[in-house]
Formats: sequence, C-alpha cells, structure tokens
Amino acid sequence: MLETIKKSVLTGVGMALRSKKEIESLAREFAAQSNMSQKEAQDFLNDCRKRYDEAKSEMDQRIETTVEKVLKKVNLPTKGDIERLNRRMDKLAEKLLETQDR
Repeated sequence: MLETIKKSVLTGVGMALRSKKEIESLAREFAAQSNMSQKEAQDFLNDCRKRYDEAKSEMDQRIETTVEKVLKKVNLPTKGDIERLNRRMDKLAEKLLETQDR
C-alpha cells in the first residue's frame, strides 16, 4: 500500500504540473505521516526531486516539439527564419546604400 501511494505521488505528469516546492512539501508530509526513518524520508525526498526534474524536462521538450510542429503546419516562420530574413535584408540595404553613394 505504501509503495502504491509513493508511486502515485511520483507520477510524471502530475509532478511536472506542480511546482518543485509543492512536490517537496507533499513528499515531506507523506514521509512524516508514513513514519519513515530520517534516511528513508531523505531518500524519498531526493527521489521526488530527481523525478520532478526529469518529468519537467521531458514535458518542456514535448511542449517545444509540439509548438514547432504546429508552427510548421500553419506555415508560420520560426524565429530562425525571421533572423535569416533580417540578415538578408541588412545585406541588401547595405548594397543599396553602396550603389546610391556611387
């Protein structure tokens, strides 16, 4: 039963949607209520922190990938596309100024 509760506290999506302090608070509360030893509680807290960081990183990557896919589907330029166009426009403006100065 204790393992089931621990696993439910550590689920990836639920963990990623909460703040790190909120997860730490839940872990501490759970450790206190389950009468864990100090070492078990510290190990559990460290495990929660590690899983939180992993879940958040994975969720951030998925969101970024999804946003990129959506931008491609709706045919919107990316930041890189706009930066390349700006560099090209700058070069063209320089060339135009050079020809006007002659």
